[in-house]
Amino acid sequence: MKIDELSPAQREKLEAAAFRRLVAHLDSRKDAQNIDLMNLAGFCRNCLSKWYVAAGAEQHIELDYEDARTHIYGMPYSEWKAQFQTEASAEQQAKFAQEMTKKN
Repeated sequence: MKIDELSPAQREKLEAAAFRRLVAHLDSRKDAQNIDLMNLAGFCRNCLSKWYVAAGAEQHIELDYEDARTHIYGMPYSEWKAQFQTEASAEQQAKFAQEMTKKN
């Protein structure tokens, strides 16, 4: 079956499942630092949290950003940061700054 042949409900169900799998995958790869994700793909766990809140707003559902981050990180962000976040290297920071300059 082609994706264009799916009903809107089927498509939404599959997209939701893919999103849950992405979140689970990121949870299993705590070694993948947000700065690495940003430098490579242009998004990170915080971006997903913001997108989650924005999707809620589009549906007239007001979500709390910190709660969304807890959902994406699998724990409060402060705990994740203390347990898993490493100090960004000068090279990582420089690449991030260069990418941010390109966007603006």
